[in-house]
Amino acid sequence: MDTRVDLDPIDVRFRAGEAYEIRVRDHRLLADQPVDAGGADTAPSPTELFAASLAACVAFYAGRYLTRHGHGRAGLAVSASFEMATDRPARVAAIRITVRPPTDLPPEKWPALRAVASHCTVHNTLLNAPEIEVDIG
Repeated sequence: MDTRVDLDPIDVRFRAGEAYEIRVRDHRLLADQPVDAGGADTAPSPTELFAASLAACVAFYAGRYLTRHGHGRAGLAVSASFEMATDRPARVAAIRITVRPPTDLPPEKWPALRAVASHCTVHNTLLNAPEIEVDIG
């Protein structure tokens, strides 16, 4: 069963050098490349935004779990690190997400928090790759 939902488009426009403005609904983000990749390092790279998207999604799901189970979100933190593949095509080879739960969350609830956080929308998408179509025009 195909349960696709069309969402508002995300538009990306050239700014200067290697920098681009990303428009998502009424929000504006920037993407650039580090200096060693020819950019001015005025913003995260698209690859960093990709990893950040996963970390933010994990944080959102973890936060919802905490609220549902009567815990505060204060102190919740999520970190992401990634490694690039050394062969072609250029791609992220590995991502590590670390969830730091609030200090008042008992360790016996950590496995449930991990289970919920591991099923965020971005993580599910990475595990079940979407169809990607690139059109010109």
